[in-house]
Amino acid sequence: MSSLINTVRDKFLDAIRSVNPPGKWKILVVDEHSQKLLGSVLKQFDILEENVTLIESITNYRDPQPEFEAMYLLMPTSQNVDRIIKDFSGVRQYAGAHVFFIEGLEEKLFDRLVSSAAEPFLRTVKELFVNFWAAEAQTFTLQAPEMFFGLYSPPRSDSQFKAARDRLEEELRFASKIIANVCITLNEFPYIRYYVPPNHTPLGALKPHPSTRPPPPQESSGRWRTNLARGSEARAYESVEGDYATKILAFFVQNNLDNYKKANPDFATTTERPRGTLVITDRVMDMVAPFLHEFTYQAMANDLLPIEDGTRYTYKFQSSVGAYEDKTATLTDADTVWTGVRHMHMREAIDKLMADFNKFLEENAVFKGEGAASLNDMKEMLASLPQFQEQREKFSLHLSMAQECMGLFEQDKLPLVATIEQDCATGVTAEGKTPKNLVQDMVPLLDSREVVNSNKVRIVALYIQFRDGVPEEDRRRLYQHARLSVPEQEAVNSLVHLGVRINRGAGDRDTKKKIKQKPNNDEEYELSRFKPSIRTVLEEHVADKLDKTLFPYVKDQPSLAAPTTTSLRSGTPVQTSSLRSQKPAWHKAARTGGAGTDTRQRLLVFVAGGMTYSEIREAYQLSTSLNRDIYIGSTHTLTPRQFINDLQVLELGGIGSKAIPNGLKESRGGRSFQEFYDERYFTRDAPPPPRPAPAAASARQERRPAAPRMSPADSYSSNTSSVTPSVQEEKKKKKGLFRF
Repeated sequence: MSSLINTVRDKFLDAIRSVNPPGKWKILVVDEHSQKLLGSVLKQFDILEENVTLIESITNYRDPQPEFEAMYLLMPTSQNVDRIIKDFSGVRQYAGAHVFFIEGLEEKLFDRLVSSAAEPFLRTVKELFVNFWAAEAQTFTLQAPEMFFGLYSPPRSDSQFKAARDRLEEELRFASKIIANVCITLNEFPYIRYYVPPNHTPLGALKPHPSTRPPPPQESSGRWRTNLARGSEARAYESVEGDYATKILAFFVQNNLDNYKKANPDFATTTERPRGTLVITDRVMDMVAPFLHEFTYQAMANDLLPIEDGTRYTYKFQSSVGAYEDKTATLTDADTVWTGVRHMHMREAIDKLMADFNKFLEENAVFKGEGAASLNDMKEMLASLPQFQEQREKFSLHLSMAQECMGLFEQDKLPLVATIEQDCATGVTAEGKTPKNLVQDMVPLLDSREVVNSNKVRIVALYIQFRDGVPEEDRRRLYQHARLSVPEQEAVNSLVHLGVRINRGAGDRDTKKKIKQKPNNDEEYELSRFKPSIRTVLEEHVADKLDKTLFPYVKDQPSLAAPTTTSLRSGTPVQTSSLRSQKPAWHKAARTGGAGTDTRQRLLVFVAGGMTYSEIREAYQLSTSLNRDIYIGSTHTLTPRQFINDLQVLELGGIGSKAIPNGLKESRGGRSFQEFYDERYFTRDAPPPPRPAPAAASARQERRPAAPRMSPADSYSSNTSSVTPSVQEEKKKKKGLFRF
């Protein structure tokens, strides 16, 4: 199975290696975002290995180097196109330009570039379509947690509905381009299915409102007329009821891929691999998973420990001399110890860590006698292994994480808390019976001062979902027992904005769930009985049992030979226009075949509004059980703590949140998508360096003779000092050459 990280890495390396100027050496010019994307999959050493003599930021002042050709690796913004043109207007910055845009370039910007003063110096213009964050081998994100508020925050007043919807549609169009980037990078032209919530109308800014509806049809006595006879105006008026975020996003993605396919007919033409499917859903499909305590290693660690962005963890490390020091580790796919245990239950993960540690001792003949029998044994032995620094640090990291998790497991009374959670989430006890004493078991935990309030919020939220809403008086009593603060109560109350019924009247019927939790008789751990809904969806899709009213196809589907294109709103044809028409031969999309030669069918899942670590785990495990290559992505990856914090400020539009402390931006209606894109990736030019004083400059000129014009080789030597080529290259690799 192709790793997303390796695939993106290879695309960057192929692009860098394709630039072979006559003088061998080249300069790499990046912007802030492209540099971060590049740095997420390649180290500076790897880049400099590819005959790159210098890496410069396009926003900084750069000395002209007309002896070198430059490779530009940039976001396709209006600002960056103007910067490229400026580099070749007046004083020429470089000998030539090989321009690689991170994703597709708008037609008007392309025309501006090739009709400018830079055109004679353009050696290459290509689009890479790699604008996404490959977080793991099978995981990608937009790193856009602010979209949670765009999707679900209710407009503050009736007058704000139109602006809020415009803003959300811009964000969904942006997300659709990112998803299309993933498909293009994988060389996959998938069928697309999307989730249609059966129990509520569209949420947030998409909630049906007079200001966002088309005008009502002129009808008098058409009560019994057919839908076709009533006309397109009536259908458009009513279609707002079905404008779910998942549907809008799915149609945007389909349109993007259709456009790309039209411009690149060879895209995804391989017959070796069956055509895959992209399933687009959102957070409201499963509102249980974000609250539940999980006990697999990665999910549990990110829930309980202060891990920053899911990757950086600071812990106490014992040095070879016995002293303890703070050390920050990065949890990535490069850590084989991490990838080997992250989806295991914590008990199994600890067993494997100790087994691997003992195997390591045995293979290296470090100790005689018995190996480690416990985590404390490992801790003592690790302190006396200074000669195996790298492996020692990895084992020490995961020993520390596992120990801290298990300490919090007991300290926070998680065995009792998680039992209540599992009964609420699954609707049955560990014995498979309906929980009859749930309130009696739950109230002592809510009253207890040993249970932290965030866990009480999780219990209350799960209980309300289990009961499909409770009377308002019962909810007030639950808050009293738990002694929840006003913001914590607001987190539970905000569930209503994500389609959860929290109030229940005497005559209210139960909401019928279309995606039901299947009995899990194979699970040996009582506190891990619940499985996220995404598991059921993918299993039923592969078995061809997934309800097509719940997950309709956007366009064609596997059983249809001649699909018919339909639009987001009935009666409106989907516009498909070529991204490129009659362009020079050197302007072609980068090759998309770098995803490997595996032939297993692919399943791509996108969860708008945030995905959980338990859902990521399911993608990996189902890849094996379903024999599919499954990739999962989202706007961002969330933890229970972050989810509760975001719910507390959901009605405020995110004001006070970590993602957008100042809240959602006001929408600027009537602007083009390129204007939205330019604003999102806007970077300010750095001020030019101060000019030296004229007197000092003339004094230097008197003391120093004029330097001769340097050849490309001399110019490179000036960056690395005058030494032999082999020493040059070694120093170049060690020296930081980023000019930021």
